Amino acid sequence: MAQGEVLEFEEYVRTRQDALLRSARRLVPDPVDAQDLLQTALVRTYGRWDGIADKRLADAYLRRVMINTRTEWWRARKLEEVPTEQLPDASVDDSTEQHADRALLMDIMKVLAPKQRSVVVLRHWEQMSTEETAAALGMSAGTVKSTLHRALARLREELESRDNAELGVRAPEREERERCAA
Repeated sequence: MAQGEVLEFEEYVRTRQDALLRSARRLVPDPVDAQDLLQTALVRTYGRWDGIADKRLADAYLRRVMINTRTEWWRARKLEEVPTEQLPDASVDDSTEQHADRALLMDIMKVLAPKQRSVVVLRHWEQMSTEETAAALGMSAGTVKSTLHRALARLREELESRDNAELGVRAPEREERERCAA
């Protein structure tokens, strides 16, 4: 390539690099990969620069090189899949119920006093022993046990009242039904 064409290519890259990088970023999601893609395309275009008769079409040519390069990279990627004759029994976990249960539990926890909430969190979520919980909260093991018992009873009570509210059953009607059943 002649010295004049090298200077012409350098000038082209200098003036068009930002626009070309934006095009590369549209082709690949990672910014570092986009820079690599543009560099690779520029190297490939540099070798054929003298063959581009109409330099006004250089952007189109370079973008085509970027698209082809990205396609080559995609084809060359390593697949982690291994073909087998038998498909494994794969079940997809639906975590919707877990998220709903967790949201309900977090909401119900608001009815507890701070001390009760602390005991429940340390014992059940942090899975600390009674002694560890007592040491962490500065209370006796017996106080931890009784506080936990009251807190769990309060949580059950709140959960039951919410279940009944969802079913549209009011407390007086429920009590009346229980009396009639007895």
